Amino acid sequence: MNATAWDRRLSVRGDGKGLIGHAGAVLLRKCADQTGLTGALGGMFARLGGSPVWDRGVVLVQLAVAIALGATSMRQIALLAHQEQLFGKPPSDSTVRRTLEPVGTSDQLQAWIARARARVRRHVWQLVAATETGFPWLQVAGKVLTGWIVIDLDATLITAHSSKQGASATFKKGYGFHPLAAWCANTHESLAMLLRTGSAGSNTVIDHVRVLTEAIRQIPGSFRAKIWIRIDGAGATHELVEHMKGLNTTRRTVRFTVGWKITDTDEAAIAKLPETAWQTAIRQDGEVHAHAQVAELTGLDERAALWGVRLLVRRVRPSARDTAQLTELEKKTGWKYAIIATNLGPRGLRGIAGSHQLAFIDAVHRDHAEVEDRVRTNKAMGLRNLPSKTWNVNVGWVLTCNLAADLDAWTRLLGLHDDAELARAEPQTLRFCLWHLPARLVSHARRRILKISATWPWRNAFLICWQRLCALPAPI
Repeated sequence: MNATAWDRRLSVRGDGKGLIGHAGAVLLRKCADQTGLTGALGGMFARLGGSPVWDRGVVLVQLAVAIALGATSMRQIALLAHQEQLFGKPPSDSTVRRTLEPVGTSDQLQAWIARARARVRRHVWQLVAATETGFPWLQVAGKVLTGWIVIDLDATLITAHSSKQGASATFKKGYGFHPLAAWCANTHESLAMLLRTGSAGSNTVIDHVRVLTEAIRQIPGSFRAKIWIRIDGAGATHELVEHMKGLNTTRRTVRFTVGWKITDTDEAAIAKLPETAWQTAIRQDGEVHAHAQVAELTGLDERAALWGVRLLVRRVRPSARDTAQLTELEKKTGWKYAIIATNLGPRGLRGIAGSHQLAFIDAVHRDHAEVEDRVRTNKAMGLRNLPSKTWNVNVGWVLTCNLAADLDAWTRLLGLHDDAELARAEPQTLRFCLWHLPARLVSHARRRILKISATWPWRNAFLICWQRLCALPAPI
C-alpha cells in the first residue's frame, strides 16, 4: 500500500547551483592532459598555422570526452556545457566542425596526428607496464602470451540514415560505410581505422596493408619485437599473406593466423586425413572442447606449399542453422570444417610451452572473435552513425572516436587496473558507474572541490582513479 508513497511532499525545482552532471568527465579529461595527449594534438594542429581562438587539441579532446560520455553528434558536445565551472565554456558545434574538417582534407595532418598518438601511446604503455598488475599480456587456452602484442583486423558496416558523401550500397544490401580497423587485443585500443565507402571490398589488399602498417606504427618500439596478427577470411589473399611474411626482420618476429576459404582442393585434402590425425580442440580457458577437433592439413594440401603457409583444419558438428550451407563432403561426413592459415612453425612460440600444439594455435585464432566486442564498443562510442553529410568531417569524427576509445582504455589501465569489476568494463557500464555520476562543485579557501556522494557504490573507485591520474609523471 505504501509502494507509491515515495513522492509524498516531494517537489522539483530548477534553481540548483554548483551541480555537476557526468562528473566522470574529469577522469577522462585528466587522463588526456596527464598523458600529454591534449598538448600533443594541439601541437600538431599548430603546424597548420593561423591563430584560432580555440586550441584545436582541446577541442578534439573535449569532443572525445563527450563521445565517451555518450554523445552521438557534434552538437552534443553541449553535454559539457553545464560543466563550464570545471572545463570552461565548451566549443560550439561550428568550431568542432572547423576542427574536424582539416583532418579529412590533409593527409599530412593525419600523419602528424598519428605520430603524436604513437608518441603518447609509448608513454602510456610504459606507465601501464609499471603498474602493480603490469602490462595486460593476452591469456588464451590457459597460457599467457608474454611479450606478444596481438593485433586484430576487421571491417564493419555503419548504416547511413540519410544521403551522405561516400555512403553507398553495402554487400549486405544496406546503405552506408564500410570502415576497416585494427585493434590491440592486449589493451583494447583502436590503433588505426580507415573510413571507406559502403561498396568497399571485404578483402581489398591495399586497404588491409595500409591499416596494418598504421597499426604497427602505433605500437611502441620496445613492444614491437613480437607481433601476432589475426584476420578472418578477408585476410586470405596471397598479396596480404606475402606482405605479412615480409614483416619479419632480424629484430621483429611477426606471426599471423588468417581465415581460409575452403575450395574443392582443400576438401579433397580433408577427405584424405586419417581418423588418427584428428586431435581434441581446447576452449579459451584451456579446458577440452567436447565437440571440436583439429588436424594438420599442410602436407596434404598443395595450396599450402604454393602460399608458403601451414593449414590447420577444424571440424565441429553442424548446428541446425548450418544445414542449408553444408557442402557434399560435410553432408557425407557429418562434420562442418573451417581452415586457418598461419606462418607459425611446428616449434611454436619460443618460451611458451605447448604453443606448438594444433589445439593451441586454433584456440588463439578463435580468440579473434573478441574483435566483435571491440567493434560493438567502438560503435557505442560514436561510430554507430556518422554525424555529417561531408566526407572530410566524418573522417575527423572517426579519428575522434578512436581517441575516445584510447581515453577509455587508458583511464581503465592507469586508474582502474586492479578493480575486478571496472578494469575491463564496457562503455555502458562505465557510464553507469563512473562517467554519469552527479557531483557538487564548491569553492573554499580559493580552491575548488568536486564532491561526489559518500554512499555511491563506486565512490572509492572514482577517488582512487583520480588520485592515480593526478600522480602520473609528465611525458618526456
